[in-house]
Amino acid sequence: MTYQEAYRKLEEYGQEHVLKYYEELSEEDRAELLQQIEETDFSIVKYVEHKGEAAAEGVISPIGAMELDEIEKRRDEFKKIGLKAVKERKVAAVLLAGGMGTRLGSDDPKCMYNIGITQPVYIMQRLVENLMEVVDEAGAYVPFFIMTSDKNHDKTVAFMEEMKYFGYDPSMVYFFKQEMAPATDYSGKVYMESKSRISTSPNGNGGWFQSMKRCGLIDVIHELGIEWLNTFAVDNVLQRIADPVFVGATIASGCACGAKTVRKAERDERVGVMCLKDGRPSIIEYYEMTPELLDAKNENGDPAYNFGVIMNYIFREKDLERIVDESLPVHVVEKKIACLDADGNPVSPEEPNGYKFEQLVLDMVQEMDSCLPVEVDREHEFAPIKNKTGVDSVESARELCLKNGIRL
Repeated sequence: MTYQEAYRKLEEYGQEHVLKYYEELSEEDRAELLQQIEETDFSIVKYVEHKGEAAAEGVISPIGAMELDEIEKRRDEFKKIGLKAVKERKVAAVLLAGGMGTRLGSDDPKCMYNIGITQPVYIMQRLVENLMEVVDEAGAYVPFFIMTSDKNHDKTVAFMEEMKYFGYDPSMVYFFKQEMAPATDYSGKVYMESKSRISTSPNGNGGWFQSMKRCGLIDVIHELGIEWLNTFAVDNVLQRIADPVFVGATIASGCACGAKTVRKAERDERVGVMCLKDGRPSIIEYYEMTPELLDAKNENGDPAYNFGVIMNYIFREKDLERIVDESLPVHVVEKKIACLDADGNPVSPEEPNGYKFEQLVLDMVQEMDSCLPVEVDREHEFAPIKNKTGVDSVESARELCLKNGIRL
């Protein structure tokens, strides 16, 4: 992209200030800025004017989950269906690993964090080991797509190569970058992170399939004959991946997607819960739960909204293709954004100073015609690492790993 082309693009969206320091930059920095301008979708800033619309409320009602006792009764049936799909390479795994380990005190990608006690045990290692259990049982490798970001791509790829993919077949691993969205001030003007770089952030966990498409991986999916995509977050070191029972239960149900859930540990647990919104499967975030919803009971006297999602879903691929070009809601989120001030000096704000733009998996679920919530045992499948200590931390994950016989 030339300077003139970049200026015309910025002018279209009222963002000409992005080139304010262009004349001061080195040739290398100029080239990088022009490339970033070319790759950035500035149309997203229009959502500043529609802030809050994506979160518009619908009519919320309960949705039933397939609970542990029913799963146990039909385990052999589901496992047979799921293993057949895995053996026939109809199932792929999609890891959402675009984040950094900042909250854990690390400057590396989160997947590189070492949770070991007496030996190195990395978050990525745990995920690969869990996936390898299915590979060994099925006798076939599961195509493994790993979503990175601008901030961690090179380090993640180098780490996997250095660790020899933790024993996984490298020919079955596909890396792709998550798309980034510009961050803006309250009037919709894009912030600059430096004189040569726009402030950006990942476009949310709902942008993964769009990112796959733009990286050309839909062709790979078609070539391999993949029909189901099991997508999951990087931080749960106990989760089952391409789990034949989960896969089989979803296929047997005829639903377009499945969602692994855990029974809430307490009334106010900070997890999104499965529900129906305007009659369609959906997820309501914990901060949207009213006292009435929290206290609602089903016919058995149990909490009506009791199954929290753990960011492990399986989607029928053809249904994702149906919605990928439709406009998922864009959530405008108020955040603290490091940026330059009017004089070009770097600022690290102590309070929120603008907006980031995200698309969320919960909106993908709501676009599906049907969804099967599947309960899993949280003691065996739910060890998220969000903090260094306390709840959902390195400490709690280590404890659960040890309980499950995993050597750390």
